[in-house]
Amino acid sequence: MEQNLGNRWRFVGAALVMQLCLGVLYSWSVFRTPIEVMNGWTKAQSIAPYRFSLLFFTIAMIFAGFWQDKKGPKLVGSVGGILLGAGCLLASFMTTSYPGVVFAYGILGGLGVGFAYVTPIATCVKWFPDKRGMIVGLAVMGFGAGSLIFAPVIERIIGSDPAAYATTIPRTFLILSIVFFVCVIGAAQVYKVPPAGWRPEGWSPPATMGASTKEDFTPSEMLKTWQFWALWIMYFLGTSVGITAIGQAAPLVKEAAKNAAMTGATALGIMSAFNGVGRLAWGSLSDKLGRNMTTVAMYVTYVLACLFLLNPGAKTGSFGMLLTGLCLVGFSYGGYLALMPSFTADYYGAKNVGANYGLMFTAWGLCGFIVPGYFAKIMTTAKESGNLVAGYNQVYLTLAIFAVVGGVLTFLVKRPMHEIKA
Repeated sequence: MEQNLGNRWRFVGAALVMQLCLGVLYSWSVFRTPIEVMNGWTKAQSIAPYRFSLLFFTIAMIFAGFWQDKKGPKLVGSVGGILLGAGCLLASFMTTSYPGVVFAYGILGGLGVGFAYVTPIATCVKWFPDKRGMIVGLAVMGFGAGSLIFAPVIERIIGSDPAAYATTIPRTFLILSIVFFVCVIGAAQVYKVPPAGWRPEGWSPPATMGASTKEDFTPSEMLKTWQFWALWIMYFLGTSVGITAIGQAAPLVKEAAKNAAMTGATALGIMSAFNGVGRLAWGSLSDKLGRNMTTVAMYVTYVLACLFLLNPGAKTGSFGMLLTGLCLVGFSYGGYLALMPSFTADYYGAKNVGANYGLMFTAWGLCGFIVPGYFAKIMTTAKESGNLVAGYNQVYLTLAIFAVVGGVLTFLVKRPMHEIKA
């Protein structure tokens, strides 16, 4: 028993390595301006690979969740690493092709991230039933903090000379592909699931369920509960603020804070650090305060962040307020990626958490596909009219309303009870 207790922490280490690599998804905004300049793309076009990567990330999560529950995390994580590496490798040869980049980075890379992403979460949930919120937060912390490493590295490799973009952008994708082939596939080899009935020494499940109920729901049983759909909407609304701010971070700093001594990648890196820390902080807090009250606190933080992000570049001290708002968004957004797997395991059991969370994760992916594109069109219209401030105000006022609605819904949701059939 002591050996199991000691060994289980290595899965967290492997999860952090893998998730740091997968977090490159959030660095796409660093590519946007160079690829717009090189190819003459619009903002709606340059956000498309990001949108498709989020959509196919989610599609892969659904299949990977079911697959990893049956075949284990090692195989599924390895397939994810192969797909992500291959996507970036293919993108290095197709940087001037709009459909090519969408397919290579958006679709193929997104599929790779989805297959790899579910494996450390499902593994750690099963090994740490006694610290579920904290450990899931720690396991996914690397995904949020990935841009802290990758954004400035990507920016440096691409450089600032438009004449060199045709060389430096393909080179960047090639380097990323090598990193993913080695690190993601390597980390996957560490994973395994605990034996049936395993528990940490000295820990017993909390006595929160009656004798006539059971803990584990199948995916079909979960979908029949109203709580699933309430959690799904909470996830969608919570994701909307974070994904939109992340997708707009580098252009926002570049366009609305032109006189600040900070690049878009640096601001994105700082925001990503808060994103990563938020996953651990909110996850740990939820183990003590409860998932619901912690989620309400995250929505309140969102509302405050949106107030900081209003009128960028149009008021004294605006850059400091802009950066504060972005950091608050990143900090709060990180909590949703930690708490929603914990909500899923708490409400529907750990046995089928891979498949169940894959279905829950469709809220994140559908949001990622729809919401950034919608707000990107608003910003394109605002830029064409010469009034970026009005565009950003419309975006963040709308997101503040999303946060208020999500906070109200969080007060209503509660754990479902599943009756055992005689």
